[in-house]
Amino acid sequence: MNGSPRRLTINGALVINKARGLTSHDVVLRVRKLLRERSIGHLGTLDPIATGVLPLLVGSATRLQQFYTGRRKRYVGRIRFGFATDTYDADGHALGDDTRPTITPEQLAPHVAALTGKLQQTPPPFSAKKVGGVPAHERARRREQFTLKPVEVEVYRYDITEVEGSTARFEIECAAGTYIRSLAHELGLRVGCGAHLEEICRTASGEFRLEQAMPLEQLEAVVKEDQLPQVLIPMSELLPDLPQAVINAGLERKIRNGGRIEVSESQIQPVRLEQPIDSDAWKPLRLRVLNQQKQLVAIAQAIVPRVFQPIVVLPA
Repeated sequence: MNGSPRRLTINGALVINKARGLTSHDVVLRVRKLLRERSIGHLGTLDPIATGVLPLLVGSATRLQQFYTGRRKRYVGRIRFGFATDTYDADGHALGDDTRPTITPEQLAPHVAALTGKLQQTPPPFSAKKVGGVPAHERARRREQFTLKPVEVEVYRYDITEVEGSTARFEIECAAGTYIRSLAHELGLRVGCGAHLEEICRTASGEFRLEQAMPLEQLEAVVKEDQLPQVLIPMSELLPDLPQAVINAGLERKIRNGGRIEVSESQIQPVRLEQPIDSDAWKPLRLRVLNQQKQLVAIAQAIVPRVFQPIVVLPA
């Protein structure tokens, strides 16, 4: 034995407040290097122009990523009217002269209402959507001609909070997969003067909120001071929209070996959330299974009432 200290295993979630100009992948690479941990994945890409909530799953928590698809997102930002851009945001090239219109809330209201609810939305040409197996943004940079198919998205809330001159501030709550850039571009088309997304901040992604988020510089300081456990969200606190059950040691051994377990109704603690964080109710019922030490053991799925089969089993 060489006597070198064994690196601690890090399992849980971190909420990063992404800075403008960084890609989501840039953030993952920096955190991997900082924590010396390869198993890190982000939950929902943010464009380089965007700031705000970028949740990261670390270590064994990456095995929970499949349960985070379809989570609601919330954004605040600003739309600039007067010209559109090829990327639908401020990082793109203008597609015409700046007309500098004066916009009023009354002018926007009917168009915003029409962009709320379930919509058929065409993704921006500069996006990761694949066309013939190639990301659209690569084809767009090569100035190739291609067509992106509309997809159904849902906008739960679209509020214009302030209008000044040729800009409008907004708050949006939407389903995963909704392009806010496309909403800004479409609003400009409807108003008739062109528009693009000038700035945007994601304030919530599922259960994760901006109040929890820290810039990368703060995380670097936390790691340097050996205070990572104070900001790392443990796996037992993830997926709070799933009911949970605490089981005894015998059932823990059984479920760790992939066996089905029977849980009484009195053992299942229901979910109590003030605001929805998922687009739809879980169907079929899924359950967070914790052991006597309140550590997350598994995510299990109901196969018949009160009988659950593990889908994912976490390491002890």
